[in-house]
Amino acid sequence: MFRSIRWKFITIYFLLVFMAMVIVGVFILQQFEEYHLGAVSENLERVARNTMLPELSKIDGLDANRSEVQNMIKNWQVALSDEIFVVNTDFRIIASSNDSYIGKNVLDIVDEHLLLDGRAGRMAEGKDFVTDQTTEEVKPVKNIVFPIEDAQGKSQGILYFRSDLGNIYKTLENSKNILMEATALALFITVVLGFFIARSVTEPITDVTVKAAKMAKGDFDQVVEVKSDDEIGQLASMFNYLTEKLKDTLSEISSEKSKMETILNYMADGLIAVNMQGHVIHANPSAMMMLNLSKDELIYGSYDELIHDLNGKLTLGYLSENNPDWTGSEIIRIKDSVYQANYAPFKDEKDEKAGIVMVLQDITERQKLDNMRKEFVANVSHELKTPLTSIKSYTETLLDGAMEDREMTEQFLRVVDSEADRMTRLVRDLLQLSSLDYKQVKWNKNRYDLVKIVQNSVMKVEMTAKNKNQTLTYISQGESMWGYFDSDKIEQVILNIVSNAIKYTPQDGEIKVFLDREENQGIIRVVDNGMGIPKEDIPRLFERFYRVDKARSREMGGTGLGLSIARQIVEAHEGCIDINSMYGEGTEVIIQLPLEEKLV
Repeated sequence: MFRSIRWKFITIYFLLVFMAMVIVGVFILQQFEEYHLGAVSENLERVARNTMLPELSKIDGLDANRSEVQNMIKNWQVALSDEIFVVNTDFRIIASSNDSYIGKNVLDIVDEHLLLDGRAGRMAEGKDFVTDQTTEEVKPVKNIVFPIEDAQGKSQGILYFRSDLGNIYKTLENSKNILMEATALALFITVVLGFFIARSVTEPITDVTVKAAKMAKGDFDQVVEVKSDDEIGQLASMFNYLTEKLKDTLSEISSEKSKMETILNYMADGLIAVNMQGHVIHANPSAMMMLNLSKDELIYGSYDELIHDLNGKLTLGYLSENNPDWTGSEIIRIKDSVYQANYAPFKDEKDEKAGIVMVLQDITERQKLDNMRKEFVANVSHELKTPLTSIKSYTETLLDGAMEDREMTEQFLRVVDSEADRMTRLVRDLLQLSSLDYKQVKWNKNRYDLVKIVQNSVMKVEMTAKNKNQTLTYISQGESMWGYFDSDKIEQVILNIVSNAIKYTPQDGEIKVFLDREENQGIIRVVDNGMGIPKEDIPRLFERFYRVDKARSREMGGTGLGLSIARQIVEAHEGCIDINSMYGEGTEVIIQLPLEEKLV
């Protein structure tokens, strides 16, 4: 209970009022007691000095006039309720308001120090407790002594008063009870008022505490009612302001987190974050796909064990020993894929290393392109070197004296001319590919009939097929197929495909060219029963300078660029080209080109 600030407030108020009432009560009772005792002393002293002492001083010899003194005492007792004694210098009572004390030694009933002061001529007073002979009740009394002097100022006895203080102390006791009752009432009122005052203070604090607890659980739609402009009201206002700011901040953080998660989840590169203990604390889907690992394998597995088999230089142990900066790049090869791993450390609030972040980039295509570039350069160099070597050799032979033999000279010049034509074709094809790559080709697209383009193309190679005793057949639906084409470029594609079929089909072979329409697509199929293409070579047929049988292709005058140019032209017409082949059985080339919508 006392852990509550409300009860602490009440306890403090209670103790403050209690201490104040006690202090005030003690002070009042002390002042009250001093006042009454002082009043008794003043009254007795006034009576003694104004009436009794002057009368007693007139009597010459107190012991000799005991009867007169006793009568005076009796008369004075009528006006006073106090006990009165007249004592001689030997401390014998010679007169008393109580006859039973006459003749007794006063030392039996009075403090000796007071009597000595009185005999020495000094007034003295003191408080004592006596037992009432009638009721045997112990009661407080006030003792006062006055010296009795004769006319010459010589001490002849002592006047002694014993005043009963019982009524005074009863009055003090009643006053004490009244003060206690008042204190109890004040304390009760203090507790009640303290409860309500403390409640007015603690209720807003309790409200703030309850709503802060709800905020801690994630419910930020909390508003504290502001009931005043004091410090409690300011606290409530500040809590509401804090709530709004916290909601705004968390909203911004949530938005940024959502953006970051979206970016990380949908970025093409893989991302892995690892703490200093070697546990993976984050991995995006791309990273899991690249490493071919599930989320559980990454999160619950050891990073060093997972990465060691891929590249030991990326383990935390290796980096700690050999790369203090924890920054760098490494290559990871997984099956047929190649990844570049760029890594750097992330730090905590103390600017100390807290782990490592690794970004995995799929550079497989880049590696392939780089290899193709290198292969392309090597192929171009080789394709140019071969004819140049031939030209150089025949030219040197002619210069060494072979020109005198006319027949040999003509033969050598025909070889030189053939090799020059070969280089011309190569350079022409390279320039055309370059123009296609950089989209610098000026297309002359007009409305043409695809049927006529195919017919013209087949007709141009008929003689070549007949020279090899091959059967070249053109099969079409017969109706026109209109579309927008660059007729020269499309004819170049068809000539290239049909020429290849003639080249790689043996004597007496058969080649068929089909032209069909499927919805708004013109389908050109060139089918032969030639040597065919191995299955593993088909995916690379459209690569530049790629040949299935390089030696034989060169003998037949091919540059290895025809299919690559053909695909570029077909794709520029928003079409596609595909090759199907079985080695030893033949090849089928399929070209699809868009046509005009057919009018119904």
